[in-house]
Amino acid sequence: MDPTTDNAGNTRDPGSARASLEALRAEIAKAVVGQDPAVTGLVVALLCRGHVLLEGVPGVAKTLLVRALASALELDTKRVQFTPDLMPTDITGSLVFDARTAEFSFQPGPVFTNLLLADEINRTPPKTQSSLLEAMEERQVTVDGTPRPLPEPFLVAATQNPVEYEGTYPLPEAQLDRFLLKLTIPLPSREDEINVLTRHAEGFDPRDLRAAGVRPVAGPADLEAARAAVAKTAVSPEITGYVVDICRATRDSPSLTLGVSPRGATALLATARAWAWLTGRDYVIPDDVKALALPTLRHRVQLRPEAEMEGVTADSVINAILSHVPVPR
Repeated sequence: MDPTTDNAGNTRDPGSARASLEALRAEIAKAVVGQDPAVTGLVVALLCRGHVLLEGVPGVAKTLLVRALASALELDTKRVQFTPDLMPTDITGSLVFDARTAEFSFQPGPVFTNLLLADEINRTPPKTQSSLLEAMEERQVTVDGTPRPLPEPFLVAATQNPVEYEGTYPLPEAQLDRFLLKLTIPLPSREDEINVLTRHAEGFDPRDLRAAGVRPVAGPADLEAARAAVAKTAVSPEITGYVVDICRATRDSPSLTLGVSPRGATALLATARAWAWLTGRDYVIPDDVKALALPTLRHRVQLRPEAEMEGVTADSVINAILSHVPVPR
């Protein structure tokens, strides 16, 4: 594979970039136990310039996961705790009057970072939730009519609690569709939980990642080289048709009131290409599409109330569709 030149004029080999990104799992595992699928999902999102919705009960290391990823990638990260009284300017920044100069100057908000952790995003009203839409889609914020670009790379990792709905504001479909992936963070297995407790008994401090041994193993230049390589990953007409057939099948499912939009089909193709490259291939196969179908599509469909009452889930509907849509040879 051809080498890639980054913005600084340095030549980066996509093979070494892949090795650096693969090393993230081992590095993050020094702080977070048993969350390899979530780590892979976050890397895929970075490669696709997308954003991630993390869903899990409190205490499963969602915040620690994002902090460890930022540390291992040597990226800047900020955390915003979303609350009912949070204002849009608390995220984007605002104009502040300077009495010394008698002028207004822009004070950047926490959104001006590489990895923004939007903690419990569904606890803030829609007006504040929508303040992230421009940042996520356009990678800029507009304050007083002036667009201000965000740093590159830029990723929003938003968390929400799947069991506590009192006092929350569910994300509208339009905003859910802006997230490339929805990753579920499960409770650890018994063995993993014992490992967590053993680490804490030995003095592990989740607030001190350096002491835990987490070191930068990749950086923005590796991401840039990897993105260029992913863009060259070949997609056959048969694979494109397979992605379209899966997404169209969601629109005809009797269990769903809302199927996957064309934007969702584009997202599935993008994540499948990133996964194919991460696994060492320069072309996409049907298994790549299947591997990313659930995290890419589960938040883009809406269940019928009667199906939900019968215990049907978005994942079960998508799995059923994957088992019925013909796989290209």
